Amino acid sequence: AAMRSLHAQIRAEVARRDLSGHVKLGPGGIREIEFIAQAFQLIRGGRDPELQTRPTLEVLALLQKKGLLPAEAAAELRSAYDFLRRLEHRLQYLDDAQTHELPTDRDDQALVAAAMGFDDYAAFMTRLDAHREQVSRHFDGVFAGPAQNVHPCAPLWTGELDAEAAHERLAALGFTDTGAALARLAGARASPRYLQLPPASRERYDALVPRVIELALKAGAPEAALARALDLLEAIGRRGSYLALLHEYPQALEKVVQLLATSGWAAAYVTRHPLLLDELLDARTLYAAPDWKEFAAGLRAQLARHEGDAERLMDVLREAHHAQVFRLLAQDLEGQLTVEVLADHLSALADLMLAITLRLCWTQLRNRHRDAPRFAIVAYGKLGGKELGYASDLDIIFLYDDADSRAPELYSRLAQRINTWLTSATPSGVLFETDLRLRPNGASGLMVSSVDAFREYQEKDAWVWEHQALTRARYCAGDAEVGAAFEAERVAILRRQRDLEALRREVISMRARMFDAHPNRSDLFDLKHDRGGMIDIEFIVQYLVLAHAHRHPQLTANLGNIALLKMAGELGLIPLAAAMTVRDGYREYRRLQHAERLNGAQYARVGHGPLAPCIEATLELWTSVFDTGASRAAETPG
Repeated sequence: AAMRSLHAQIRAEVARRDLSGHVKLGPGGIREIEFIAQAFQLIRGGRDPELQTRPTLEVLALLQKKGLLPAEAAAELRSAYDFLRRLEHRLQYLDDAQTHELPTDRDDQALVAAAMGFDDYAAFMTRLDAHREQVSRHFDGVFAGPAQNVHPCAPLWTGELDAEAAHERLAALGFTDTGAALARLAGARASPRYLQLPPASRERYDALVPRVIELALKAGAPEAALARALDLLEAIGRRGSYLALLHEYPQALEKVVQLLATSGWAAAYVTRHPLLLDELLDARTLYAAPDWKEFAAGLRAQLARHEGDAERLMDVLREAHHAQVFRLLAQDLEGQLTVEVLADHLSALADLMLAITLRLCWTQLRNRHRDAPRFAIVAYGKLGGKELGYASDLDIIFLYDDADSRAPELYSRLAQRINTWLTSATPSGVLFETDLRLRPNGASGLMVSSVDAFREYQEKDAWVWEHQALTRARYCAGDAEVGAAFEAERVAILRRQRDLEALRREVISMRARMFDAHPNRSDLFDLKHDRGGMIDIEFIVQYLVLAHAHRHPQLTANLGNIALLKMAGELGLIPLAAAMTVRDGYREYRRLQHAERLNGAQYARVGHGPLAPCIEATLELWTSVFDTGASRAAETPG
């Protein structure tokens, strides 16, 4: 907006002085091309150092490469810039003077035309006018201001209507709880944050709210959309650049209101990380399937520019992670991703962030004894099973395999630093919450273990529930050989032949303790913790793996509960029909849990009715697996 104002002043001065033939300041001239390039540099150069380059042609090429300018526009602007700059030089050759005015003398006009490669001045002017028309068109496309018309919903925000008229207007628009909507608008208008805004920001705020009212209706959940959008505006109000972005880009405002209406969790996420609003400007990147190699390469290149600045590196990691999660969220809300595909993407993103964080922390560690650490991160739980959700924490442990006497201390410092980098709150937020309690000896154990110590603990001291956890564990980052050693030990533990009666008692006892720890006093069904729910299914799968992997090694593959249920049915460990029914139930539980989380629910609880067949099938399978008589019959060879 500031550059638009500056250019308006230049155009006014050009008109006043009749400088229409000025190839630099005139319409479609050099200055308009430079303004286009500089606008993107000023807006985005702080986050993208690549755009801090000086040559205009290089900037235009980068804008095309980054998808900020269409290829055709960038090509036309580059061609026009080349033409105009060559013309500028030739004009100054005429009298060896600093000028940008087209000549009026016919002889000079002929010289200029010939110098530019044209047979006559008329042909030259035809080409020049074509270039200037293209430049002006692209300039207007970039700098066109938002509409200044008074919005029909403006009186609802400014308080010009009396209470009765305001209620009637909102009801006519489609709001059902008009009282709540009016109270929310009045509260925002009277809030200290709004009243203390600078004039320019308040002007933008006043222009945005009426559009938000209109868009909230289109989003299908007007009351929720309006409340969440006003929360967002209040959160970003003191940062004028965000208000300017939404004011300048109506399509971004429309997308964000739609997103806020769809998901309470998404609303909180955007409000917490308003930098993500920038992602709404380009639908091509917002809805593009992730390319993890390209994402990793781009992130590493960006991190390389801040080498040695730990605080900035942590912020870059967080900004990149939040942006990618937001893209997945947008695709999820558009119905482009199944729950399983989304979980795969979120798990792949977490793996990648862990690998990069490990490398950065190692390079910053003093007195390190080798170039690459013999150190790995192992994932358990949702990350281990590749079932990660948006707000899932990371269940991880750290292992090393290094005979150097300095290794224990160095790797302990490395593990501590990695955890700090993941969990610290910076201006860009938190990267991940972590849970390290699954390491040997739990919270009282060492932060990092050698592979040998981990092996000894698993073989001699681990509880059955820790072996259950191994069914959903995997190497996810760091040294591949250390990861392979973990995987070998994991398979060896899972393939032990066990006393099935003792195993049943342990699994049933642990399930009872978990059930007691999560009481549900509501009339709703808790998808995760109630009997017949997700934990029952997960415990069934874990039991089947521990009980039968010594005969069926394929059960040790970390394929997830859905695939393992089907495998158990095909192996005859449980009835195949029951396996498929419970598998479908588990998929439905995950879908519903995901939907509840997106709506901001603290607990994933729903009505029993539609889920009755899933619950009944799960309870029947639990009984068939853990009832001693039925289980013995199923275990009889042949």
